[in-house]
Amino acid sequence: MTQIAEQAAASPSVATTPRVAFPETVGGRLLSSDRIARAVDEIVDEVSRASARITDVRGPNPELLPAYEEALRRAGESKGRGLLYPYLGSGLGNGALVELGDGSVKWDMITGIGVHFFGHSHPEIVRAQVRAGLEDTTKHGNLTSNNAPYEFAEELVRLAQRNSRLRHAYLSPSGALANENALKVCYQKHAPAGRVIAFENNFMGRTVTMANITDNAAYRQGVPLTTPVDYMPFWTDAAAERAGGKTKFIDRAVAKLEAYIERYPGQHACFIFELIQGEGGFNVAPREFHEELMKVCKARGIAVWDDEIQSFGRTTEMFAYEAYGLGEYVDVFCVGKLTQVCATLFTEEYNPKPGLLSGTFLGATADFAAGVKILEMLRDGDYYGENGRIARHHAEYRRLAKALEARRPEWFPKNEHVADNVGGLGGFMKLTPFGGDKTKVMNLARACFDEGVIVFYCGHGPYHLRLLPPLGVMKLEDWPRVFECLERAMAKTAG
Repeated sequence: MTQIAEQAAASPSVATTPRVAFPETVGGRLLSSDRIARAVDEIVDEVSRASARITDVRGPNPELLPAYEEALRRAGESKGRGLLYPYLGSGLGNGALVELGDGSVKWDMITGIGVHFFGHSHPEIVRAQVRAGLEDTTKHGNLTSNNAPYEFAEELVRLAQRNSRLRHAYLSPSGALANENALKVCYQKHAPAGRVIAFENNFMGRTVTMANITDNAAYRQGVPLTTPVDYMPFWTDAAAERAGGKTKFIDRAVAKLEAYIERYPGQHACFIFELIQGEGGFNVAPREFHEELMKVCKARGIAVWDDEIQSFGRTTEMFAYEAYGLGEYVDVFCVGKLTQVCATLFTEEYNPKPGLLSGTFLGATADFAAGVKILEMLRDGDYYGENGRIARHHAEYRRLAKALEARRPEWFPKNEHVADNVGGLGGFMKLTPFGGDKTKVMNLARACFDEGVIVFYCGHGPYHLRLLPPLGVMKLEDWPRVFECLERAMAKTAG
């Protein structure tokens, strides 16, 4: 049995009987069939047996390389440029390990930039997806749908309401669309206000409007600027030290926000809060920083929009606003990535008028089935709290990273913009080697891939190595093996 199959078997969230919305219908009786259940069990067991053969990092099979390289060439041709990493999965993995089409196996420490929190070939997610394939349509839409989207939305809202005023959810097939819907909700509520407040170094997505808001000029090259955005400084420990401490940094941020509001009275529809910055550098702020800015928004009638597309599920609580104790301030909320389905949640006051939110696709049946299963596993597992699995993994990551820094200090020179070369929070993990030099960090990411661990980078000077590991299935004893690959890659890059 695979590592993840063992965990699934022990999990209280694994249902013993299939969930069927309308059991007395012809369709319901089919989905409840014992014969179907046995067939699904056989498929899942076969996947688990194959998955169990993937146990450690290994290099490519020379016999498979010619066909693999041709597949990479064709993929690059269809895309219009070569792939950043030579990654084409075989379709199988085992927890944090993934097999590629050349037969190689690597530690997946970026998980599709945060999507595969439960790793590869998780038996209960496979089971949910196989059962989803039995339904009569692939896609569910706004006009007509089976019950799957609303089952997911209902569970998500139920969890969100434990510590917030969020009441409704509108689903969408991508994070950028969830953000677009959130912006429309804010615009309509505060019409005719058309300005947006966002943090420096934020990332919002790849649509025209989201590229306008994202604080990265390279992502909107040639795109007209159509959305007026006022940028606020985000907290970093180094910036707070330069400002004279926490209180002074927060006071300056509040003063800047007040100045924007005075300059454009009544023109701001929302302030977008990334409680933890993702692409911007895995920057983590203290609670007081966010709360003081949110208080100003509440006093001035500006929507508080919490963007948790990357942070949901990865802090010491399921929702980052729960970890920060800020749920009372949140008016609009976005989630995605590890949930497999993206969604915009809002309070009753922000429930939009008919016609504002719509679209042909809400998503695929398999997305909703996997999403519900993931919410259940997060809800019923041991992931959260000060001593939860996520906190324990972060502590182990930090211990090994600090040991590496102490052992090889020449790889970690001091930088005035970095207070600590080992950072992040929970499932957000970053490392700042080589002084945060862009070229060296990007070269390191590629060297890591070659050495058997897949990572990425983040930040905008300094640059950092970024990890979003599959903490839903990873074991604490996996970390030393990951760091063996990482250290080999750093030695290659430094040399």
